[in-house]
Amino acid sequence: MRPVLADLSVSISELKKSPSALLAQANGSPIAVLNHNRPAAYLVPAETYEALIELIDDYELAKLVEERRADKDQAVAVSLDDL
Repeated sequence: MRPVLADLSVSISELKKSPSALLAQANGSPIAVLNHNRPAAYLVPAETYEALIELIDDYELAKLVEERRADKDQAVAVSLDDL
């Protein structure tokens, strides 16, 4: 059985009846959409989704920085005037 990773959960039929009321009730928190009592999807506000995407981008950039730091011995010295 998969865990439900949200404080609020609704069935798909409940979501169809009043999506705006559910979003207001959730107060910006994710909503688990259940199909036969199993999470089928998660509904998150646009602001939350955008923040998650930014976090993922930041994480990937940080990994890239660390990878490039490991190759520091192959770096080429350049002055700002040369750029």
